Amino acid sequence: MAGKQIELSQLQIPQLNQLSQQLDQEIEFFSNSLNQLKLAQGKFVESQECVKKVCPDNLSKDILVPLTSSMYVPGQLSDVNNVLVDIGTSYFVEMGIQQSQEYFKRKVEYITKQIEKIQPILQEKYRVKQATVELLQMKVQQLSATTAAKT
Repeated sequence: MAGKQIELSQLQIPQLNQLSQQLDQEIEFFSNSLNQLKLAQGKFVESQECVKKVCPDNLSKDILVPLTSSMYVPGQLSDVNNVLVDIGTSYFVEMGIQQSQEYFKRKVEYITKQIEKIQPILQEKYRVKQATVELLQMKVQQLSATTAAKT
């Protein structure tokens, strides 16, 4: 069942208010989704860059190993051929360097495609919101003018 399109100018003030509030919620949802995707994309790009530093030249070099996000312990790089990759929900997979670089590249490409899908939707929501607000203001002014003319 296809949705029926309604001309904005046909809506009354209460309906325009309701539509405006709904659009605010949708804009907030899509903005939050976009921000979360950009954060995830940044983490994958950062991981991709870090994997490049795991090379034979760095074998046995001193490193800081994170225990938490704010606590580290000294360590040494003992394996320059494999890394453990968090693939989600606290599951880790051992991957070779090349395999992990390809994994992060695929993740970045996938998230970039998702961002490219959401951005036009968000822009359209902003456009409809702006048109709704302008129409609402115009109708309120007309109502005020009509009320003032009657008194």
